Amino acid sequence: MLRRGPLYVLACYVLWGILPLFWPCLGALSPLCVLGYRILFSLAVVGCYLLLSGRWGEVRAVLKDRREMARLTASGLVIAVNWGSFIWAVNSGHVLDSSLAYYMYPVLSIFIGAVFFRERMNALQWAAVALMAAGVAVTAVGQGVFPWLALVIGGSFVLYGVVKRQVTCESAVSLLAESLVTLPLALALIGFAESGGQGAIAALHGWQFLLLPAAGAVTAVPLVLFSKGIRETPYTLAGVLMLVNPTLQLLVGVFCMDEAFTAAHAVLFAFVWTGLALFMAGNFLLRRRAGHEKA
Repeated sequence: MLRRGPLYVLACYVLWGILPLFWPCLGALSPLCVLGYRILFSLAVVGCYLLLSGRWGEVRAVLKDRREMARLTASGLVIAVNWGSFIWAVNSGHVLDSSLAYYMYPVLSIFIGAVFFRERMNALQWAAVALMAAGVAVTAVGQGVFPWLALVIGGSFVLYGVVKRQVTCESAVSLLAESLVTLPLALALIGFAESGGQGAIAALHGWQFLLLPAAGAVTAVPLVLFSKGIRETPYTLAGVLMLVNPTLQLLVGVFCMDEAFTAAHAVLFAFVWTGLALFMAGNFLLRRRAGHEKA
């Protein structure tokens, strides 16, 4: 039975897995313009929530905390890179590249959890990590190109998770602070796109303008869940749960967006899910051993 923290993280990953269905609705806008509006309306959505819940005092306290703001500045800039590269991938027909990115994430996060956070792993779990890494490598070779886009998306999110583990403020407050930090970038991107005729004013009509605040909502809700859950979730477990996200993305890309499912992707599935089974078996053995030691 998962604790509340991992359940929040799992819910976040499910929402992210189906998110590629939303971004093509804004496909007429440039990816950088979508990123700008995503940041702007994330700030608006979370700001309204905190204001209506009477928690503006928490926001002021965090804004005055230089050390906390340094961490939130770093996480805000890293997640902006992740958002921008993900939007570009989806709207340029590379949903499977973004799926590959989040298959890389468990390998990286499990390794970081073991090496930097001293989370225990047994030989079976290390074998699972090696198997997942092999699956990612085979897929990258099968695609015939260096997976730079997948590395940018996956690597930036791993770094975001590491930084967020050091953040002490509540999840919605941290997201507001991150959005404030990146607001100047968002306004610059929006201004550049609108002045060049690639923004919302030229591309959207009538009810379609509601897609802009919706972009803030679909951004804010999963990130609040992630921020709420990641501090209570072992980094190795967070990495394994992440497999839900790319699997859903892969299914969306193949069945909803007509991307080709290649032999390399089939190999990836075989490697990754076998690795997942090994990791869960190793996790069971660790818990069983810990129970015997307590007894």
